[in-house]
Amino acid sequence: MGVISKYKILSQAKDSFSKAEFDVALKKFATVLQNYPNSKEAYNGVILSEMAMSGEGGAEALFDYYEILKEEDSEQADVIMADLLSNMDGAIDTLGEMFAEPIRDRLEYEDGILYSDFKKIIEEGATFKETFENIMFSTRVIITDKEDFLEFLDSLIEHGFNKMAINYLEGALSAYPSDEKLRNLLTKLSQGKMIEN
Repeated sequence: MGVISKYKILSQAKDSFSKAEFDVALKKFATVLQNYPNSKEAYNGVILSEMAMSGEGGAEALFDYYEILKEEDSEQADVIMADLLSNMDGAIDTLGEMFAEPIRDRLEYEDGILYSDFKKIIEEGATFKETFENIMFSTRVIITDKEDFLEFLDSLIEHGFNKMAINYLEGALSAYPSDEKLRNLLTKLSQGKMIEN
């Protein structure tokens, strides 16, 4: 595929994002993704640009965090950011309208279960641990609200999913370093009372 200069367009997209030209950045990241569907950097860039355009707090801080991570380990940075973004309010519907069919299909496939639906399953009698273990390898939990995110993190810690909780917390704290509730959860984790599953 690849009929464009991937690195040149990615560089322009990042430059546009840094200048708060989020609509330009979104188009450039999307162009790369159309030509290189497996580009995690372009995929993450599209999500971050859309977040910034919709006024979602923390998008710029997440972008800066992503750039710092990439300096240390580019591949690992892509994985960490993809994991983090997959648990935030993504823009699957908006992206689907922008992309060609194969990419839209991939994005819809990567869609997951809304946290509200996840909670309904638990309210109907299933345990958090059992429900989460059943879905964790086949789908993802989509969280669109900060309070739900905090509740989800707390449940992860309570049920021994400490490594996963730490990954989410590290990303969230980079975006909201002074958030007291996030710091409390980190303290709870550092006390090491729960056994990792």
